[in-house]
Amino acid sequence: MNIEEFREFCLSLPGSSEKMPFQAFRAAQSILAFYVGGKIFCFFDIDKFDTCTIKCATDMIDELKARYNAVDAPYNMSPRHWISIRFNDDMPDEEIKLHVQESYKLLEEQTRKYK
Repeated sequence: MNIEEFREFCLSLPGSSEKMPFQAFRAAQSILAFYVGGKIFCFFDIDKFDTCTIKCATDMIDELKARYNAVDAPYNMSPRHWISIRFNDDMPDEEIKLHVQESYKLLEEQTRKYK
């Protein structure tokens, strides 16, 4: 999967938008984040495009880590609620997309509840 294909996929989810929210932080200026309802559901470094970080159901994190080498604790996010997935590892692209959709759904549902 290439960066443009992944970006288009993230933006294809209803009501999603993109921003580069960390411009004030030199080490994170190239982070592209995708939002639903004002909350980030996925982000990655556009200069590297080697991993994406997504919100994950807490009860799925250990199972995904045990099943895939590609899944790891995220950098600078809570490992109780977020995972990092390496591209081009042992998780197929289609499954990565499914987990991104699940992240999107988690936050979309939260947003709907609190409106």
